[in-house]
Amino acid sequence: MSFTSNIKNEISNIEYSDMENMAELSAILNIGAKIYDDKFEIITENISVARRIYKLLKETYHIEIEMDTSEVNSLRKNKLVTLIIKDKIDLILNDLSIIKDGVRLYVPSSYLVDELTVKQAYLRGVFIMCGSINDPKTSRYHAEFVISNLLTAEFVNDLLNEMNFRSKVIKRDKNYMVYIKEAERISDFIKMLNATTSLFYYEDIRIYRDHKNMTNRLNNCEQANVDKSMNASSEQLELINKLKSIRDFDLLDEKLKDVCIYKEKYPESSMSELAEIISSETGRVITKSGINHRFRKIKEIVENNK
Repeated sequence: MSFTSNIKNEISNIEYSDMENMAELSAILNIGAKIYDDKFEIITENISVARRIYKLLKETYHIEIEMDTSEVNSLRKNKLVTLIIKDKIDLILNDLSIIKDGVRLYVPSSYLVDELTVKQAYLRGVFIMCGSINDPKTSRYHAEFVISNLLTAEFVNDLLNEMNFRSKVIKRDKNYMVYIKEAERISDFIKMLNATTSLFYYEDIRIYRDHKNMTNRLNNCEQANVDKSMNASSEQLELINKLKSIRDFDLLDEKLKDVCIYKEKYPESSMSELAEIISSETGRVITKSGINHRFRKIKEIVENNK
C-alpha cells in the first residue's frame, strides 16, 4: 500500500464538526463529482475514502446512496468505488456551493471557508480526492494535487499559501497541478491533516535521510581534505628535489634544511603535523604558518633558478 493511501486511510476515520464536514464535502464534490440532470457520482479507488464520503453525505443530508464496485481502473487494474446520489441533488449542490442559480461554481462561497479550521477541512477534502505525497524513502520530497479546473487549482493554491505551505501551480497536460516541494512544508501539511501515524513515519525517514546525507557530506569533505593534503605533500617533495638539484644542500639556511629533512622523513605529514614534529624533535618552535613561509621561500628559489 502506498504512503498516500496510508494517509487517506488514517484521516478517513477522524471525526470533525458539522461545518468542517460541510467544507470537506464541498471540496470533495468540487473536485470529484460528475454531475448529471438527475444525479451526481463520486468515483474513488480507495475504499476508506468511499466509506468516509458515504458517511458524511448520509449523516449530513440523510439520503440514500447507491454504491457500485463493478468498474475497474484500466491502468492499475484495481476496483473503483462509485457513489451514486439521486436524492436531494439540488439541495446538496447548492448547500455545498457546487451550483448556484443553475451555474456551476468552482470556488466555494466564503461562508464555507471563512475560518482556519474549515479552510483546513476544505484542503483535507481536496487531498482525499486528488492529492498524493511521495513516500519519504524515495529520492525526492513531493506533494501534489491534480485538478481539472484552473479556478479551483488557483483557489487551492491560495489556501495553501495562506497557511505558508509555499505551493505553486502549473499546467500539466489537460489538468493543473498544485504542488509542494519542501520537506518541512510537506511534514506540516501531513500534520494539518491530523495523520499522526503517517507523520511519525515521514519524520523518522526524513531524519534518517538528513543524517545520512550529513554523514556523506562530512565524509566527502574529509576525503577532499585528504586529497588536498596528499597533493600538497607531493608538490612540496617535488620542490625539495628541485632545490637539491640546483643548490648545495649543506649551504642552505638551517631553517630551510629542517623543513626539507623532516618533510622527506615524514612525507605524508600535513604542514600542521610537520610543525609539531620539527618543534618536538629540534626544540625550535615553529608554527604551521612558519612551515608555509619556508616552502614559499623554497618555491621562490626554485623558480628564480629555472
